[in-house]
Amino acid sequence: MDPRARLVATSALSFLLLPLSLCAQEPATATPAKPDAPAATAPQRGRTANAGAPAANTPEGELPIPAETNSVTHHDWTAGSRTVHYTATAGVLLINGEGQDSKPIGTMSYVAYTEDGVHAKSRPVTFFYNGGPGSATIWLHMGSMGPVRVITKSPEASGAPPFEWVQNQYSLIDKTDLVFIDAPLTGYSRLVGKGKATDFQGVDQDVRAFNKFITRYITVNQRWSSPKYLFGESYGTPRSAALVASLNNDGIAFNGVTLLSSVLNYFVNSPGYDLDTKRYIPSYAAIAWYHNKVPHTGTMKDFVQKAREFTRGEYAIALDQGDQLPAAEFDAVATKLAGFTGLSVTYCKQVKLRIDPSRFRKELLRDKGLTLGRYDARFEGTDTDDAGETPGYDPSDTGISGAYVGAFHEYMQKELKHNPDTTYDLRAPGGNWDWHHRPSGMRGGGGAGQAPAQPNTVTDLSDAMRKNPSLRVFSANGWYDLATPFFGTEHDLAQMMLPKSQAGNVKYGYYPAGHMVYLNVDALKEMHDDLEKWYSEK
Repeated sequence: MDPRARLVATSALSFLLLPLSLCAQEPATATPAKPDAPAATAPQRGRTANAGAPAANTPEGELPIPAETNSVTHHDWTAGSRTVHYTATAGVLLINGEGQDSKPIGTMSYVAYTEDGVHAKSRPVTFFYNGGPGSATIWLHMGSMGPVRVITKSPEASGAPPFEWVQNQYSLIDKTDLVFIDAPLTGYSRLVGKGKATDFQGVDQDVRAFNKFITRYITVNQRWSSPKYLFGESYGTPRSAALVASLNNDGIAFNGVTLLSSVLNYFVNSPGYDLDTKRYIPSYAAIAWYHNKVPHTGTMKDFVQKAREFTRGEYAIALDQGDQLPAAEFDAVATKLAGFTGLSVTYCKQVKLRIDPSRFRKELLRDKGLTLGRYDARFEGTDTDDAGETPGYDPSDTGISGAYVGAFHEYMQKELKHNPDTTYDLRAPGGNWDWHHRPSGMRGGGGAGQAPAQPNTVTDLSDAMRKNPSLRVFSANGWYDLATPFFGTEHDLAQMMLPKSQAGNVKYGYYPAGHMVYLNVDALKEMHDDLEKWYSEK
């Protein structure tokens, strides 16, 4: 799970907000937009239609069904190569249950940024979401490609207020409209009518909800002919893979999918799968290089490439032999493994060549009394003692949460004039997530009851790309990410068995950061530049 699914709201939310050159021109109210309001002109394009007033006579045992209300403000973005006049719309859309005559069972909250004065057909729209599963999208919203971003002290802990947010010079608002969506039961999203948590808490249930939201959004805002993109982080990447296939099967074609810090195949997490061990070795090499635990000869990229080759070759062959591996070969592989990971040869032998990422986080800097972050191994932490097997917490999680939560609430209330009479939930309430998933295009018969117990959404993405040969994928990866290691992503995306003509539709970016690439501003700049070029390609 990513840090967003485990966070609890911080109590330290009061801080000094520094001025920004975003000027609200229209005080927003919680008034629903008119259902017949024209959507072709830019100021109206970000508005949502009214689904009707709350039910006057709610049947006993049902929750009220609210109207689709929103808050609309107008702003200028001046941090890029050109000024962008845009409308910000913060609100909720209703999500219906299954069937033609079904009624709403939930709402999903969102914030949309749409450029004014541009025809919808020529203006792309990108849908963003975080992962978890069960995480709100505060992190991508306030850190990545939106028009504002939070200032942190990354890779140091950001500490206590006051916090600061500024115009984001690396926003994609000059390339695409941006819609940041909170997953069901997170953010301001709520159950309504006869909705139950189990309607949303599962791989396929979650995909259905996002499918319905996007379909509703492009209908209400007349975006059916707009170029469309998905941008998911962490668990948002398997969601994207399954979602783009689901939408494609419903006749809604997409232009591209950005996968940030991917975890597409959960099968590899099962005990006994050596792939789970192998996919971390190149990340260990990058992290050991960053912390000066290995000799610096050549470049880090060269060193990581050698680690890839070792992992695919000698290391994989050794693991395949298991207990039958001759002692001399065991010693030789342990020595090379230590050379790539910065750990001692003795330690590599003790763990039987299989290095758990949590143990690595505790072991690499044990001599200094420091631990490493899971989501970003640039972050360092300390435990109550140095003798433990694994770290007591993730400093890359705790180090940034206060800044994001505090800045987000201030920004929503004061800049976007959006202050619903309810709590913004960082995570969905606890529940049993249904991990069963039947991939799109899966060969063979059988019903939903035969769906695998762990999702592999590589099959979904492959199916979507075969059916829509124009679909492009950009895989963004942090060198220092120990939650979703880049070598595992490379392996997964290489298993789509695409025709040679589509091989170039999958591109990669690698950045000097961790899971949340945007925490390093230099990495954010690099990722922004790569994505600007990617959006411009046809």
